[in-house]
Amino acid sequence: MIRVSSAAFGTAAAAPYHRGMATDTSAARSGAPTEEAVRAALATVNDPEIHRPITDLGMVKSVEIGADGAVAVAVYLTVAGCPMRETITSSVTEAVRRVAGVTDVTVSLDVMSDEQRRELAATLRGGQAEREIPFAKPGSLTRVYAIASGKGGVGKSSVTVNLAAAMAADGLKVGVVDADIYGHSVPRMLGAEGRPTQVENMIMPPSANGVKVISIGMFTPGNAPVVWRGPMLHRALQQFLADVYWGDLDVLLLDLPPGTGDIAISVAQLVPNAEILVVTTPQQAAAEVAERAGSIAVQTHQKIVGVVENMSGLPCPHCGEMVDVFGTGGGQRVADGLSRTTGTGVPVLGSIPIDVRLREGGDEGRPVVLTDPESPAGAAIRSIAGKLGGRQRGLAGMSLGITPRNKF
Repeated sequence: MIRVSSAAFGTAAAAPYHRGMATDTSAARSGAPTEEAVRAALATVNDPEIHRPITDLGMVKSVEIGADGAVAVAVYLTVAGCPMRETITSSVTEAVRRVAGVTDVTVSLDVMSDEQRRELAATLRGGQAEREIPFAKPGSLTRVYAIASGKGGVGKSSVTVNLAAAMAADGLKVGVVDADIYGHSVPRMLGAEGRPTQVENMIMPPSANGVKVISIGMFTPGNAPVVWRGPMLHRALQQFLADVYWGDLDVLLLDLPPGTGDIAISVAQLVPNAEILVVTTPQQAAAEVAERAGSIAVQTHQKIVGVVENMSGLPCPHCGEMVDVFGTGGGQRVADGLSRTTGTGVPVLGSIPIDVRLREGGDEGRPVVLTDPESPAGAAIRSIAGKLGGRQRGLAGMSLGITPRNKF
């Protein structure tokens, strides 16, 4: 039988055993599980937001074992209104129930004190000072890609979401910052319905399809517009990068707003090692604007990792021939222009055909790379994701641990 109850929220830690409870020695004699075995099982339970074992996070308040094999586990929640309380309760119950000798499981919930939350925040930061952007540190191994476009409507967010989902499906740890503050759309397209949880000054981002995501849309009521100017936009982006607990990411994608405005400049200041991925369509007008947006890398001293041509053509449903709805060659024109401007070779990483399933997946929060990975659009995006996900960070800006010595 499994029972779940909620204790009165408080801060005092309970003693490990109540009077009358069996000790490990008596438990062993009676065939009941040991505390060591129960705690080992609890170590397999990850916090659904932080993605680390609850035993490492100080979330296990107490473990009590009766002579009859009944186990009572008290768990600290980070905040009283934790949206994952049911998930944590269920996971703890299932883990403990699998321990040999357990006859009954009771899970009670308490809430961390302010001091415990500060200790947790310090643990998650690894002792680092607050408000530090981990991705900007020289030793960071996270590959940061800023997804840019010259104008809206080229499918930049669709590309971002599907690239993230494809990389996560390949086993990478991926995060997405919806930096398009005015036109935020990533949560819906990724299927992220959860809300962030705040622990002290840290924000735990929700996950969807294996991708951690943060967006200003998670903090605004309904479909309310965001009416901010430059300094507030910079501050919001800084919070998304410094105050959100991202954990150890392999890849971070930033979905930028169109053009070369405040956010693009802030990204260059806050994460100077971010590489730019330019999204365009084959249309000449779109290509010219996209080239202009990519050229900002010359002023910000960032690298352009490549160009993605979206909506490159529409496969005829009857003959299979590609219909060039928006013309041809726009992606290559942008790559050639940026190569001349930057003096380096900028490749076209791939072309994504028009596919109704790509649009439907965005509306339903089900990326096409997951629902129909062999579709023309799904296959093209997975190919691009493989190229980006398999790249290693360069040595620029990284400490090599070399100390010069004077030979004389």
